[in-house]
Amino acid sequence: MAGAGVCLAAVVMPSAFAGSSPQAHTPAPAGACTIRPAEKNSEAPLSCLGVTASLDHLPAVGEQATLTVNVKAQTDVKRAGLALQLPPALRISDSGGSGLAAPTTDAFGQRTSSTLSLTPGTRAVHLKVTAVAAGPAQIQADISDIDHPDPRRAGHDSVELTVGKANGSSDQGISVTKARPAPVHRPAPGARKERPVTPKAPAPAPASSPARASAASGPAAPRAAGRAGGSSQVCISGTFRNRFQSAEGGSWNGKADRDEPVHNANVTLWGQPTANSGTQQLATGMTGNSDGRFNLCYSPTTSVTSKVWVEFQTQAGQSWSVVDGNGRRYATATYSQDNVSGSISLGNVYANEGQSRAWHALDTLNKLWWTRGSTTNCWTGSQQDGHCTPITVQWYPGSTDGTYWSTNEDKVHLADNDPDSEHTVVHEAGHALMGKLYKGWWPNVSNCSPHYVSRTSSTSCGWTEGFANAVAFHTFNDTTYYWGNGSSQNLANDRSTTGIDPGDACEARVATALVDLWSQVDGGWARSNTMMTKTRQSSLREYFVEDRPDYGLDSGAKARDILYDHTIQY
Repeated sequence: MAGAGVCLAAVVMPSAFAGSSPQAHTPAPAGACTIRPAEKNSEAPLSCLGVTASLDHLPAVGEQATLTVNVKAQTDVKRAGLALQLPPALRISDSGGSGLAAPTTDAFGQRTSSTLSLTPGTRAVHLKVTAVAAGPAQIQADISDIDHPDPRRAGHDSVELTVGKANGSSDQGISVTKARPAPVHRPAPGARKERPVTPKAPAPAPASSPARASAASGPAAPRAAGRAGGSSQVCISGTFRNRFQSAEGGSWNGKADRDEPVHNANVTLWGQPTANSGTQQLATGMTGNSDGRFNLCYSPTTSVTSKVWVEFQTQAGQSWSVVDGNGRRYATATYSQDNVSGSISLGNVYANEGQSRAWHALDTLNKLWWTRGSTTNCWTGSQQDGHCTPITVQWYPGSTDGTYWSTNEDKVHLADNDPDSEHTVVHEAGHALMGKLYKGWWPNVSNCSPHYVSRTSSTSCGWTEGFANAVAFHTFNDTTYYWGNGSSQNLANDRSTTGIDPGDACEARVATALVDLWSQVDGGWARSNTMMTKTRQSSLREYFVEDRPDYGLDSGAKARDILYDHTIQY
């Protein structure tokens, strides 16, 4: 019944679903697999495959170390894909006897892989690596079932270190929350062609000044990142870009290299008018809604400004942001321009490599913003301008605190490689969006931890998880789900589809039914979202049978035929 349910003090919505191949694939019996891929408070499902990576010591520049990768299996896997990636600061110097393919090298470092036939037990792979440059570095290892992509048959691990220049100076961990831009000026060879971007909504409004910042500001009319200055003004301009690896367009042993502008990111121009003066905020703005450009102008108080620099932060107005494990936003700051007497174009400015996933997650939320279906300048029509609440995403290198959204924090938690999957980012943001549509209320969800995209859970789990999946499919206009390791699964289905359970307790059926209702009956999802701000649902049945007719949304023959085609019948 619409509006029925209880308000929960805290609910953790599970990871962006565990999958199950439409082909004949029977999941391991409950309790048979016990490998935990994330922290114990995460809702990521236990897995039958796991991987760990470790170095025998931390090498400095010019030194060699042994990298050991342990692959653990708790079931037979005919074709398991082991993928390793080293950062530019490290190189494979000897992989003899490891069975790994010859490494390939690109702007993201070296990649190598191997296909293994696994039986229950642990297999070790050893190789020699050499440090070739100082700075933050991350080694990544992934294991997955090539034929049956599924988080319950996959594992990820990473090693974070800061390579030093002298013997004994390397440290565990990396610090990239505040960093300098990447030392590049143009797209790298081999990067995929930039995806065309056509924003369907205005940019978020700029953040309030510190003195006035309170509630998150919503989007306003289209706005340039900065205003062109008059003859007395000095302007610093350019384009902010990010190089990242994308699961969309990639595979288990090689994600797609992307090089794209970062849209709607907060940007500040800092400066020192004279050599002896303190730092001043000269101008603020946002990168372009469609092209990532910025143009920050100020009126100088001296004929020559001693220093100016630009800082970009992982926040879009005050509508969404990405923070580290301590709640701090990531920032990339340019090197200073000295003795500035006129306008300067910085050309392409690239996000720091260690922050790449944070910027990718931030930019992914633009795609949801542009298609969010709100009737106000907030995420949902249940909020009004000046009283919007943001979507906050937490991510940091090596994170095992994911993948889920928590109601008590209203925060999305992403694990290490989650940002590589835009579908995962939007799926989790879809939970946050539903929470905003329902004004903080949440259904009493049962039998949802763990949950599997193609298996029966409960009608409440099918509803909440199916909606989040539908948000991702609606945003990207597809029905294929991508995981952070590069694996993917097409969830398109009809009554003839095998391997996907029937009915409204199966989230794959709910998700595809919703997407078809929105596109084929409702003319988009704006009216449906408006309805959800006025009434509440704990199942697809309540949504379809009770609430759609009350709010002028069709539940007639065409709509019922869509549900029937997805094995749902009321």
